[in-house]
Amino acid sequence: MRAIAMLAALIALLPVGTAVAADVDVAAYTKKDQFTDLKISPNGEYLAATVPLEDRTALVIIDRATMKLTANFTPPQNNHVEDFRWANPERVLIELSQKIGALERPRLTGELAAMNADGSATELLLGYRIDDGGLGTHIKPKKDNNRVWGIPIDGPSINDRSVLVSTQVYGSNDPYSNAERMDLYNGRLARVASAPLRSARFTADNKAVVRFAAGADSNNTRHLFYRSGEGAPWETLFVERNGRFEYPIGFSADDKIAYLRVEMPKGPDAIVALDLQTRERTEVLRDDDSDPAQILYRNNTRVPVGVQFMDGRPRVAYFDATSKEARLQRSLEAAFEGSAVLVTSQTSDGRFALVQVYSDRNPGDFYLFDVQNLKAQHVVARREWFDPELTALMKPIKVRARDGLMLHGYVTTPKGSEGKALPMVVMPHGGPFGIQDTWGFDSEAQMLADAGYAVLQLNYRGSGGYGRAFEDAGGREWGRRMQDDLTDATQWAIAEGIAQADRICLAGGSYGGYASLMGVAKEPDLYRCAVGYVGVYDLPKMHADNKSQVFRWGKWTVDWVGKPEELGEVSPNRMAKRIKVPVFLAAGGEDERAPIEHSRLMERALRDAGVPVETLYYNNEGHGFYVEAHRREYYTRLLAFLSPHLGGGVATTTGGTAEKSAK
Repeated sequence: MRAIAMLAALIALLPVGTAVAADVDVAAYTKKDQFTDLKISPNGEYLAATVPLEDRTALVIIDRATMKLTANFTPPQNNHVEDFRWANPERVLIELSQKIGALERPRLTGELAAMNADGSATELLLGYRIDDGGLGTHIKPKKDNNRVWGIPIDGPSINDRSVLVSTQVYGSNDPYSNAERMDLYNGRLARVASAPLRSARFTADNKAVVRFAAGADSNNTRHLFYRSGEGAPWETLFVERNGRFEYPIGFSADDKIAYLRVEMPKGPDAIVALDLQTRERTEVLRDDDSDPAQILYRNNTRVPVGVQFMDGRPRVAYFDATSKEARLQRSLEAAFEGSAVLVTSQTSDGRFALVQVYSDRNPGDFYLFDVQNLKAQHVVARREWFDPELTALMKPIKVRARDGLMLHGYVTTPKGSEGKALPMVVMPHGGPFGIQDTWGFDSEAQMLADAGYAVLQLNYRGSGGYGRAFEDAGGREWGRRMQDDLTDATQWAIAEGIAQADRICLAGGSYGGYASLMGVAKEPDLYRCAVGYVGVYDLPKMHADNKSQVFRWGKWTVDWVGKPEELGEVSPNRMAKRIKVPVFLAAGGEDERAPIEHSRLMERALRDAGVPVETLYYNNEGHGFYVEAHRREYYTRLLAFLSPHLGGGVATTTGGTAEKSAK
C-alpha cells in the first residue's frame, strides 16, 4: 500500500532528508505532511485522503484493490478541504476552508461539496460561490443556497441520499441556527429544527433526529437545550453556572441515555450518562487530573464507547473494558507498543479498520488492520523523511508551582544526549486559555532539539486539558501567576540538572510571544534572550481594540486578561527598560489577532532602551507565517539568533523576502 505515497509524489510532495545536530535542514520541519487524514469507505472499496499542496489542500480517492487514483477534488488557490466524511459507500461530503490573511490557519467558509468515488457528480452544494459555478459545480444553483453558511451535524446520515447540516444566513443580523436535511446530490434543504438561541451547535441521536442545541448568549453565558424528539419543544437542560457547563457527546444505541462531558467544580471534566426519562445522572469515566482529549465512538454511530486521555502520554479507557472496541484497542496497542493508536474509521461490517499510529518521535503512520485475522498492513507515513530512530524523546513532567498548584508539561532532549546540562529553550504555547501542549511529534521542539537544545513546554495555569478550575485559575493572570508558572518551571529544570542556568532563552508565538517578552522583563537575570512571534505586547491597546471591534471580545478581555487600568503594568513594551538581553521579533502585516503594530511598538521601546533587537516582518502574512518559504526563513533566523546566546546549531536552508532589521 505504499503506492499511496507514490501518488503523493506525483503531485509534487517529495520527501527530504533528515537533518543532523548543529547542521539543521529546516525544510524537513516546515515541509507539509504527505497526507493529513485518511478514511476507509463503509464498504471498504475506497480510501479517501487529504493531500496538502503548496497553496491548497486536495482530496483524493483511491481504489483499495488496485491502488489506482479514481477521483481528485482540488479547490482553488488558498482553499482547503478542511474535513470530509463518507456519507454513503460511494459519496464523500466535503467541508471547505479558506486561507485569509488575518489568520495563520485557513478558516471555515461554510461551503459544503460532495463527490462520488469515481469523480463523477462533483458538486458545490452550499455556499457563497454557487452562483459563479466555482469549485467544480455543474448543477443549476439552488435557490438561496449561495446565501447559506453550513456545517455538518455530527451523527449518522439520514439515508444514502441525505445528511443533517446546521445553517445560518450569511451576513444576517439575526444569526439563529437551523438544522436542515440536505440532499447529497442537489443540495436541496428541508428544515427540521430551529435553535432557541443564536449560533447554536446541534447534536443528533442515532436516528438522525436533532435532540440538543448548545450555545452562548450575548453575555457569553452558555446554555444547553434539549427536546424529546422530532417536533417537540425545546426545554432548558442546563445554564452555565460558576463558569461550568456540560456538552452532549452522543447517545446510547437505543437513544434512551445521553452522554455528557461535564465540567466539574474541581479537577478534570467527567463523562456522565444522563437517563433522559428519569434525568438521573451517573458518572461513567473520569481521570484523576486530565480531561477527555478525544471521544471514541462505536463504528459508524454516535454511540460513545471510550475516551482518550492526554495523561502525560495518551491513554485510552473504555466504558466497558470487555467490549469489542476495548479488545480491538488492546490488540492494537500490543502490536504497536510505545505508540499512541487510534482507529480513524472502519468498514460497516467492522472487518477492516484504518488505524493511525504516532508517537513523540514519529509524526504518524496509517495502517489497514484486518480485525478478523489480526493483521496490519502499512498504508502511508505522514512524513516518511523522518526516521523515528533519529528523532528526540519527549518526556512528560510535573512541576509544583510556588503556590502549590500542580503543573504539567514536557521536556524534549536532543537525540544522543544524556538529557543533562543542556542549553534550553522555554517555549510557552499560544492561546492562552484552553490551549494545551500534548505528547506527540512537535516539529518546532524537534527542530530545536536537532540543533542541540532541550525544549521545555509547560501547560501553565489557564491551559486546557486539566479541568475548568485549572483554566479559570489563569483568569486575569497575564504577566502574573501565569508568568510565575513559567519561571518556576525554568528554575525546576535548572534544579533537575536538565538546563544550564546561564544558557536559557524564551521563544513563543501569539500569547507565547507575549510571555517570552514578559519573561525577560519580569526576570531579567534568568534568561539570555527572547523571541516573540506574532505576539501582543501592549495590553491596554489590545483591550481598546477588542472593545471597539466586538462587545463580546471586549468583555472577554476584561474577564480573562484583566481590568484596563491594571494592564499597563504587565505590558512588555512599557517595561522595556527592565530588559537586558537581545530580542528577536517576527510578525505579519495582515495579522488582525495580534496586529503588527504591537511588534513595532515593542521594537521601538527596545531600541529606545538600548536593547539589541532583530526583526522579521512579512507584510502579506497574518497570525503566523503561512507560506512555506517564509516559515523556512523564520526558523533559519530563529536558529541564527539563538546560536550566539546558547551555542546550538544553525540552519542550512533559507527562503523568502521580508522586511528585516538588526541592531
